[in-house]
Amino acid sequence: MKKILVANRGEIALRILRSIRKMGIRSVAVFSEADRNSPHVLFADEAVCLGAPASGESYLNGDKIIAFCKELGVDGIHPGYGFLSENADFAQKVEDAGIIFIGPGPEAMRIMGSKLAAKECVKKYNIPMVPGIDKAIEDVAIAKETAKKIGYPILIKASAGGGGKGMRIVEKEADLDEQMQRAVSEAKSSFGDGSVFIEKYVTSPRHVEIQVLADSHGNVVHLFERECSIQRRHQKVVEESPSAVLTPELRKKMGEAAVMVAKSCNYTSTGTVEFLMDDKLNFYFLEMNTRLQVEHPVTEMITGIDLVEEQIKIARGEKLSFTQEDLSINGHAVELRVYAEDPLNNFLPSIGTLTTYVKPQGEGVRVDDGYEEGMSIPIYYDPMIAKLVTHGKDRAEAIQKMRKAIKDYKIAGLATTLPFGTFVFEHEAFLSGKFDTHFVKNYYTPELIKEKQKALAEIAALIALKYWMDKQKILHPVEHKTTSWKRRLA
Repeated sequence: MKKILVANRGEIALRILRSIRKMGIRSVAVFSEADRNSPHVLFADEAVCLGAPASGESYLNGDKIIAFCKELGVDGIHPGYGFLSENADFAQKVEDAGIIFIGPGPEAMRIMGSKLAAKECVKKYNIPMVPGIDKAIEDVAIAKETAKKIGYPILIKASAGGGGKGMRIVEKEADLDEQMQRAVSEAKSSFGDGSVFIEKYVTSPRHVEIQVLADSHGNVVHLFERECSIQRRHQKVVEESPSAVLTPELRKKMGEAAVMVAKSCNYTSTGTVEFLMDDKLNFYFLEMNTRLQVEHPVTEMITGIDLVEEQIKIARGEKLSFTQEDLSINGHAVELRVYAEDPLNNFLPSIGTLTTYVKPQGEGVRVDDGYEEGMSIPIYYDPMIAKLVTHGKDRAEAIQKMRKAIKDYKIAGLATTLPFGTFVFEHEAFLSGKFDTHFVKNYYTPELIKEKQKALAEIAALIALKYWMDKQKILHPVEHKTTSWKRRLA
């Protein structure tokens, strides 16, 4: 590959472009009219405008992206995450156009893109799964029958979905009709497919995922786990690697299960196998994400592996240059997704201009971002500003570095999730490792941050007052004294 087009924007586009440049490959960036002056556009060797700001007229216009590739002599397309990254039809069109899609094959994407198809594919490998129904339904009567068999609470999930959309927890049968209708309706509007399935709802669940790498020569390895249980609205905000609760034996078992999932669909490229874990450390297969994950930096920090570089090498047909035995965990890494969201107002988007934007620095500190001071956060896309990652020799050091990095990260002009990050990394439940996906519901309220901010403001005022009083003892104003000198007129 001599030239790669990155079919994405913002921080992930810039992060991918850096690996492309490191490998000595020329790059092409794409952008919407809203992103014309974005850092990823300026970093690439070439850049082309896709159209208007709306995703449907720009980053989701697969045909236009392929046309530009042909025009510019592009060998490969890297989709990043989001947008077209898990669109099997787009991947097929890319292949049909004689261009390399830097990701898994279309068939693997189709299988793993449906939660039910994925479960069907892997069940012959005896991988644990949450009790429930293994077919898509829209019928409330079938849902009631299933719920009676597996017991409440249950979870209704969209078959074609993700990101918490089309998902409902039902505690009792009286609520099932309404929640079923809502889940089906949301699934139809979000994914064009109203089919859902029913699972037993695992109480006190943890979200633990395994990173895998697979080449086209049959070699598959896992790069250990990521703990992603700190979430809001079923979407991740804080991630870490390794998990605070996995034993070496459990890590090995989950890693082997993830490798089998990848092999079950002849997977190639990077991928992530997601598991649900209960309070007794039993794990259950959830799904496979057929792309680079947002939280991939924590895996890179503990393994020293550049996952984007490996994706490109695999797409070129190369064999993995390492085996499972070559991989080991080096220290600990934590990540905070810095969103333009207001944690004091139910994490609602906080769109505005970055009037102040100063990134933290230091050993073991990594910032993946796509903005600069003075830029505005567009309303058209995901409100993530950056991913703040810290690495230490152990979990305590990584967390301590994160606390300092959050303090050093200066952002003004809009609200961000930085104060929420401080709350998490100082909370006893997180520090002890005794938390689950209900962390926000169980421990967080905006008032807690407001109280802390008020207390800090009072401390700052007292420090300022003491400083002023101390200076008064040293610096006295000169007293006015009469003099015989007369004012000289100019």
